[in-house]
Amino acid sequence: MQIFKNPDEHVVKRLLSDAELPTADLTPAHMDHFFGCGARDAVEGVVGLELFGRTALLRSLAVAVPARGCGLGKQLVAEAESYAREQGVEALFLLTTTAERFFDRLGYRRIAREAVPDSIKATPEYAGICPASSAVMCKRLSAGAG
Repeated sequence: MQIFKNPDEHVVKRLLSDAELPTADLTPAHMDHFFGCGARDAVEGVVGLELFGRTALLRSLAVAVPARGCGLGKQLVAEAESYAREQGVEALFLLTTTAERFFDRLGYRRIAREAVPDSIKATPEYAGICPASSAVMCKRLSAGAG
């Protein structure tokens, strides 16, 4: 499976919409830190990052229904984590209403909403796009992990 940077914004939005994930805040600039998998003309999954120095928001993980259960989500998250480490990120945060168990298996741990850094609190996802009932999760990255 091929993973590549900068998938087409329209493809990303379609996959996210199909997975009932928000797209309203996405711009072409966001695609600089998004990854797709599959062929560029047949994208099967996507994931994105928003970078804030030593912290980042992992967002918008979606895999097309026919490709689910094959490990694509896990591979996309691993790619995003590797990229984040290369960018100097030490902690990844995410919000989820449906995938807490999936991310728990990947080493993310639920944290209190109050424990989130201000840079993450300022994102549209945290500030209102994701419901207040969303699980907030964090994974500490180390230079040798991955």
